[in-house]
Amino acid sequence: MSVTCIVNLFLAIGVIVHILKLVAVCVAVCSICECDQGQAKSPIKLPESVNSIGMKFKLVPAGTFMMGEGDEAHEVTLTRPFKIGVHEITQAQYKQVSGVNRSAFKGAQNPVERVSWEDAVEFCRKLSELPAEKEAGNVYRLPTEAEWEYACRAGTTTKYSFGDDDSELGNYAWSLENSGDMTHPVGGRKPNSWGLHDMHGNVWEWCRDWYDEFSRGELTDPPGPVTGSGRVIRGGCSSLAAEHCRSTSRIWSRPTDRFSGFGFRVVLVSPDEKAEP
Repeated sequence: MSVTCIVNLFLAIGVIVHILKLVAVCVAVCSICECDQGQAKSPIKLPESVNSIGMKFKLVPAGTFMMGEGDEAHEVTLTRPFKIGVHEITQAQYKQVSGVNRSAFKGAQNPVERVSWEDAVEFCRKLSELPAEKEAGNVYRLPTEAEWEYACRAGTTTKYSFGDDDSELGNYAWSLENSGDMTHPVGGRKPNSWGLHDMHGNVWEWCRDWYDEFSRGELTDPPGPVTGSGRVIRGGCSSLAAEHCRSTSRIWSRPTDRFSGFGFRVVLVSPDEKAEP
């Protein structure tokens, strides 16, 4: 092979390498643009477990995310993975553990509602005391507000866990637009990319925290305010329009309030963590 051929070969290789680099950059840019345009994340198969009464849980990884929106947006880091319910607590599960069902929209697989924050905490205590759960070392509590939003967002920064388009909410949630102003069986809509159902709509979900304005600055494993007059409720419900079922939608109510549309899901804590409310 002549010197000229060798030189031409190296030049050709250099051009190919340059083109491949350009392609890689274009792919990266397109991925960023898709995220910025509110595209849903690709599904991630998180480890799943089931407890003694059939409740499913996903192991959510530790991580950092932007919590809240607008002027209230702030960076939060959760340093430990946690298991959170795939579904809202159903009426069948609630009655099995607590012995009652005050829900307005009856249905064994519908989310329990008309439960107060105190009722939800008592459910966690009774569930933890079941013989099979005690033997397994399982202890349950409500999610912190930070855990709830982190799980709801599932890695997104958009209005909803699937993007910003209100018209798509009906694929993922029961809201006023498609619910008939009533609750529906859990898991009937698409899950978010972490496999969690009904994080938007169906019923509001109690969190462990007292309600207050968000703290500014970076936070690590925030437990919420020390005291307050109302507990946090997240996610919207079936009687509210899409705008009120965003990843950041939050209200508060007194711990004793039992309103239709108030439900919850639970977290299964690690053995070394206290499950006190």
